Amino acid sequence: MTTRTHQVDHELIEAAAHVARTRCRGDNHTMAAAARARDGRIVTAVNAYHFTGGPCAELVVIGAAAAQGAYELDTIVAVGDRDRGVVPPCGRCRQVLLDYFPALKVIVGEGDRTRTVLITDLLPESYVLADHQLDAGGTAPLSTG
Repeated sequence: MTTRTHQVDHELIEAAAHVARTRCRGDNHTMAAAARARDGRIVTAVNAYHFTGGPCAELVVIGAAAAQGAYELDTIVAVGDRDRGVVPPCGRCRQVLLDYFPALKVIVGEGDRTRTVLITDLLPESYVLADHQLDAGGTAPLSTG
């Protein structure tokens, strides 16, 4: 697998870090995410932790973006509270991000080693939901395997 890196969106990292510093308080909100929409807007959100589970910041930002009319996201990053820096998405978030935005770029890495990679690089050989949906004729797509 060859991972191609893209330019790091430092403004996006700072937007998520600002939300993590100013809005993450206590155990309920420990992560912030920022996503850049295709039209250039930045949308931010925090996680909603609960002992029964709860959405990660990356998933909350998808809903927040949609609520603002931003349905196409280009790049996303998550940042931890208490100055933990950039945190890569968990497995569940990787799958959801891939299914919603198969060309999404994700910022990962620490400190001066941050880099931007495609979501497909974070979830190689993955199950892609769209590949298993029924087409308009009511049949699943044929595998060309």
